[in-house]
Amino acid sequence: MNPITEARAIFLQIAEQIENDILSGAHPEETQVPSTNEFAAFHRINPATAAKGVNLLVDRGILYKKRGIGMFVAEGARARIMATRREDFREQYVLPLLAEADKLGISPTQIADMIRGDK
Repeated sequence: MNPITEARAIFLQIAEQIENDILSGAHPEETQVPSTNEFAAFHRINPATAAKGVNLLVDRGILYKKRGIGMFVAEGARARIMATRREDFREQYVLPLLAEADKLGISPTQIADMIRGDK
């Protein structure tokens, strides 16, 4: 785990860290994730803040609780994360890129050439 250092809300960073661990395979589906107290201790934050990040993922169907045991990665969580992040990537990067390229008269083919490193 990496220390939390960005300016975004800490609970969002906790949720993203867990998602990143799921995507990387560090937390496969149906395996247990660290507890909110473990996240809180590691990042030196309030356990309620860590819980807010974990609960965000529960609300999204990424994690689920086994009563008395802890939080686990839900079946299909990796695919849900990938789908959400791909759509976010499209909205945050691809659409603005295409809009700017259009203003500059750059075609989609020319953009693809630029990405590949062609001149």
